[in-house]
Amino acid sequence: MATGRKGPKAGAKAGDTSAKRTGEDAGGDDILETVRGLAAVVSEHNLSELIIDRPGSTITLRRGAPAVTMAMPAYAPAPMPGYAPAPAPAVASAAAAAAPVDDKSHAVTSPFVGTFYRRPNPDAASYVEVNQRVEKGQVLCIVEAMKLMNEIEADISGTVIAVLSEDGSPVEYGQPLFKIAPG
Repeated sequence: MATGRKGPKAGAKAGDTSAKRTGEDAGGDDILETVRGLAAVVSEHNLSELIIDRPGSTITLRRGAPAVTMAMPAYAPAPMPGYAPAPAPAVASAAAAAAPVDDKSHAVTSPFVGTFYRRPNPDAASYVEVNQRVEKGQVLCIVEAMKLMNEIEADISGTVIAVLSEDGSPVEYGQPLFKIAPG
């Protein structure tokens, strides 16, 4: 008796062996033929996956490489013996370069982490230039933080003697942005 998912097929008789053999009870050639036919369907209809679930077997066809998602480790790997970590010397040299020389100038620092802009928009001139006189409260630059454009003002009157950040570069909290000679 031929059986299907829902039980005996209508019209099938006990002991009937003339029923067409299916992939689950067919020989290897019939299974290979079935898989090739299914692969043609996947290709023809531009499917990424086809799953045929039958009693006793499941055929899954996937096209293309599966997407692999990897999580980054939540820790930093331990340094290898004999190797010094690369960022430490760079940070130390940057801190030494940013250390103020006792030239009696005043540093205007970033009040938060963000992106430094010297101009109000890409087509405009810079707010201030080196050797320009500024007054207390005059806008020197913009620091964008969390999609907000924050104007940074001079906190003393004087002459701008250095611009310490590049336009469009990221800045950290407390990072010097300008040097102003009081007067």
